[in-house]
Amino acid sequence: MEGKIKIAVTDDETLFRAGILFILNRVPEFEVLFEAENGVELLDKLAASEEKPDVILMDIKMPEMNGVECTKTIQKKYPDINIVALSSYGGRAFITNMINVGASSYLLKNTSPKEVVATIKKVYETGFHYDQWVHEVLDEERVNGKAVNIETVLNNQLSKRELEILELICNQYTNHEIAEKLFISPRTVEVHRKKLLIKTESKNTAGLVVYGIRNELVQVSPDI
Repeated sequence: MEGKIKIAVTDDETLFRAGILFILNRVPEFEVLFEAENGVELLDKLAASEEKPDVILMDIKMPEMNGVECTKTIQKKYPDINIVALSSYGGRAFITNMINVGASSYLLKNTSPKEVVATIKKVYETGFHYDQWVHEVLDEERVNGKAVNIETVLNNQLSKRELEILELICNQYTNHEIAEKLFISPRTVEVHRKKLLIKTESKNTAGLVVYGIRNELVQVSPDI
């Protein structure tokens, strides 16, 4: 189903999984590819499936493999998949751990269905979404010297895939050319481009090039 946001759900609570699937399946823009009850099962299904999800809703406390370890593995094997943590636990350690290993968003399980749907769409469009509550928690941690500054997370930490795309952008490759070189879709390239603009606070491609060169993040051809 082209154009739909492809989703996977991982949670060890059968009743909760059924509830969230009921909500997601009623959204016309969504297509649920599969569900899993722990990190091990999720990784097995990802490996076996030709079609990969755009967004995974990830519980944190699960048997066999928890959400933190599973997110770490997915970030290495499938860097184009966005993780939305969906947990009963709102402690600072849970939030900062998931964001530090690459989660694109963090929601509590008592979040309204409307907010869950909106967050999935936002993450799909821009690559991440941290609401005011998460910002406040991270800012408090920063003041106490216990966590990275939220601005560092958003603006300074570029993933390996983002650095690859930034270098290709700086060398004047188009979205389609980048997609072919990295074996990903042009839409995925565009999502990463939007993330780069937000993280680097650049207004356009020229701004990305200046950012990459000034911060010595890329090697550009002599004729650029």
